[in-house]
Amino acid sequence: MIQKASEILLKRIPFIPNAAVILGSGLGSLIKSTEALKGILVRFSDLTGFPEQTVEGHTGEMIFCEFEGKQVVLQSGRFHYYEGHPMSIVTAPMHLYAALGVKMVLHTNAAGAINPNYKVGELMIIKDHINFTGINPLLGPNNPIGPRFPDMSNVYDPTLRKQISAAASSVGMKMQEGVYIGVLGPSYETPAEINAFRNMGADAVGMSTVPEVIAAAHAGLKVAGISCLCNMGAGMLPIPLNHHEVLAAGQKAAKDFERVVRQFIRDLVV
Repeated sequence: MIQKASEILLKRIPFIPNAAVILGSGLGSLIKSTEALKGILVRFSDLTGFPEQTVEGHTGEMIFCEFEGKQVVLQSGRFHYYEGHPMSIVTAPMHLYAALGVKMVLHTNAAGAINPNYKVGELMIIKDHINFTGINPLLGPNNPIGPRFPDMSNVYDPTLRKQISAAASSVGMKMQEGVYIGVLGPSYETPAEINAFRNMGADAVGMSTVPEVIAAAHAGLKVAGISCLCNMGAGMLPIPLNHHEVLAAGQKAAKDFERVVRQFIRDLVV
């Protein structure tokens, strides 16, 4: 599947991107940017073996474009295990980028804040993660693209994390930096689970990113991550959680997110 998809892409794209930017729920405004509108759009469904997107807020397309002086691919949408996709599909974009020769992937997502010192609308640099999904995408025969037992000590590249922090400072923003815990979903967490995750050392929670990051690291891609804190975790406020509110919060924070990402890509050294 990956080989056929890469062959299709290589016939359509004008360059091999320096970096891929994965846009999470509500953070897809970059695909409407002037640079993106001039780029080459490829839908997931155009690629052999890639299904249609089903989650609101995920358009399911890649745009190859010149962005802040770099050649990048902007990915709007991702596949989730809770949709019923096998892990081979959830992680397929990472294997595709590795096959193309992309060196770095910036993962972004909408997340719930667990740390009581965080506020809705803030951005968090992911410094580490906890895999609480109950599954690892590397199960089964080892893909020779990487080692059987990949090291995860610094899966979120320390240099890239510093570059994100410097980019935020350059545009006058202060970002949080914390641990992201990935859960299976699609139900939101219970207050007891949020309390347990906080005791485990997590600062934010979400239903994506972790499987993709594991696959990306296994494939030799450098990884960075940013969470948009779109709601407080269950039980932290006296209101129920709602996906539409998460999308709205992501859209509200989109300008700050875009400013940071633009500066990060502008200064990027991979």
